[in-house]
Amino acid sequence: MHEVVQVRLREAGKISYFLTGGLKFNVSEYVIVEQGRGLEYGQIVSESETVLDTEIERPLRKIIRKTNPWDHRQIEKNKKKTKELIQICGKKISERKLPMKLVEAEYSFDRSKIIFYFTAEERVDFRSLVRDLANIFKARIELKQIGVRDEAKLMGGYGPCGKELCCVKFLKDFEPVTIRMAKDQNLPLNPTKISGLCGRLMCCLSYENQTYKEFMKGLPKIGQEIKTEKGKGKVVALNPLKKSAMVEIGDGKRIEVKFDKNKP
Repeated sequence: MHEVVQVRLREAGKISYFLTGGLKFNVSEYVIVEQGRGLEYGQIVSESETVLDTEIERPLRKIIRKTNPWDHRQIEKNKKKTKELIQICGKKISERKLPMKLVEAEYSFDRSKIIFYFTAEERVDFRSLVRDLANIFKARIELKQIGVRDEAKLMGGYGPCGKELCCVKFLKDFEPVTIRMAKDQNLPLNPTKISGLCGRLMCCLSYENQTYKEFMKGLPKIGQEIKTEKGKGKVVALNPLKKSAMVEIGDGKRIEVKFDKNKP
């Protein structure tokens, strides 16, 4: 059995499980962890839990220690160097006329590795760029092609709800989001209303999707003709939360028809 906690690497990186090594941590504390061939920093995002050997999919790395004042100064120095990394890499991309857009760059905690994040319409042969950057920075270079949602996660920001983006705050993976979800929730099918900063459908559309699907059971479809106390009419709108339908019965007159919430 092993005691583990979840750690978000860097500011908006991947959330992974790490072994506590018997140390005690509080949620939101920053720690130094083993990562690849070097050290990285991260933030505790969960309480500790015990897992069985059979529940571990791959060898887990350890948390080395809690961060100290020197560590935080090192993290800030690394962040300040980001602008220089982006400027130099951007210049090399232009010189080699590579079809890619540089999004972000960051040092690993111990500066043994530099990661450059970019978007591109197709696969890019960046081997020559890696050699250029390795010669300049004398560090291991990693280039990661990301999607527009990953770009929003890296850059951060606030959604129309006024809160920090879900992908930055807590989302581990991007689940499929469809226009059907917006339709089921009676949301306006206006891209500016249901799209996030990434330009894709907002992730939060999926949060209540299952609940709406349950509420939709027993309701007629829009366009369907049904019998009402006022006569036959055509369903023109649905309100799943109220378990009701708006029905047009003629001459433009509309009435709300409620359905038994206890019936499936």
